[in-house]
Amino acid sequence: MDNTSSVETLYQDARLIIERARNNAVRSVDFSRVQMYWQLGKRIFEEEQQGKERADYGTYLIKNLAKQLLPEYGSGFGQRQLERARAFYRLYPIASTLRSQLNWSQYKLLVAISDPDKREYYELESVNNGWTGRETERQINSMLYERLLLSNDKESVLAVARKQRIPESPTEVIKDPMVLEFLGLHRESSYYEKDLEGAIISHITEFLLELGKGFSFVARQKRILLEDDEFFADLVFYNRLLRCFVVIELKTGDLTHQDLGQLQMYVNYYDRYEKLPGENPTIGILLCTKKNDTVVRMTLPEDNKTILASEYKLYLPTTEEFVKEIEFVKEMAEKKQKEDEV
Repeated sequence: MDNTSSVETLYQDARLIIERARNNAVRSVDFSRVQMYWQLGKRIFEEEQQGKERADYGTYLIKNLAKQLLPEYGSGFGQRQLERARAFYRLYPIASTLRSQLNWSQYKLLVAISDPDKREYYELESVNNGWTGRETERQINSMLYERLLLSNDKESVLAVARKQRIPESPTEVIKDPMVLEFLGLHRESSYYEKDLEGAIISHITEFLLELGKGFSFVARQKRILLEDDEFFADLVFYNRLLRCFVVIELKTGDLTHQDLGQLQMYVNYYDRYEKLPGENPTIGILLCTKKNDTVVRMTLPEDNKTILASEYKLYLPTTEEFVKEIEFVKEMAEKKQKEDEV
């Protein structure tokens, strides 16, 4: 090894050591903060119990404690934060159950979730995927849990988060709708498929997070030559959990049966020429602004399990909008089930 390469290797090793130490230091500080708020919550709760015969004693206690702490320690110890600390202790009364991978901003988000199953899901997935506080907040605000429940039962969603099972079908991983507010495209503006594709590539990390577990990027505008005709698949990914290729076609308008036919051709190509013997059938996703479930059902075979249509949104809907959409999707699913039974 010459001197130049030796110095470069030393430099890279030194950077790795420094970055690792810095990351460990940040995690250590973050978890010390978590423990601090847990201990504060415990102490407040214990004191509160001594005056349990007075219904307003807890509020009075925290309000006065905040008045004393605020001037000395700042806004992190105001009434609202102390109330969160108390709620934090009540939800996690055993110190050993605290996860060192999570910081206080994530625990604040979790404490605000009243549904214990939903809270457990976000807690586990934050740890499993190494989400930052901002990523955890984004997934909660985009109602990831509720979107997964549209096509999966609660037990299977939690089992995957608990690592008790590996996803077996596309609907366990792929969400409908997908929320792409991070692309920065405005819904009132006109844009083309190439603009949408370019925005996705520019925000590929965020897009992979929205896609879900196990995805890795493979190709953009994958050239497919069939005799003398050229075709280009918009985006190609691979999912290591489902062990298959995932081809995504982008549409800035409503879904048509021609779009589904073209996507089916790309899926067939990957199954016949790219898929290895031990891999599962390729999945195709048509990502569009609006889909017609009846057109999808009538265009594809009844036993279709590999071609999916998913709507995308360029903004984070309000909770009311999401609830309304979820109720509509459930209503359509029940209607389809009744039609199938007939």
